[in-house]
Amino acid sequence: MKSQFRSKRKASGGRYKATRKKKLREVAREPLYTRIGEKKVNKYRVQGGNIKKSLLRSNEANVLIDGKYKKVKVEEVVENQANRHFVRRNILTKGAIIKTEAGNAKVVNRPGQEGFINAILVK
Repeated sequence: MKSQFRSKRKASGGRYKATRKKKLREVAREPLYTRIGEKKVNKYRVQGGNIKKSLLRSNEANVLIDGKYKKVKVEEVVENQANRHFVRRNILTKGAIIKTEAGNAKVVNRPGQEGFINAILVK
């Protein structure tokens, strides 16, 4: 089970003494990667009763062209600095270079946590 609690190890490599067990609020979710395809958004409840949106699939991006955002169709992922294997799997993350109808664009937001894709043209 993934946890968002501090590590069991110190920076020096020594162990912390266990003071308590894991709490349910510290359990981490498995990553839901954003792919190219028909739009699909996952909504889930988080602590405090708030709703988070996670973009699972999308084939449209809001691209900044001449100072205005336009909806453009996404064709494929060209480059992804987060992980080189994300390119062949067409996974979108912040900083990924995508091929669109308007040309290559860089993703400037976090689609997996915001529910949409914003990008700017790369020259």
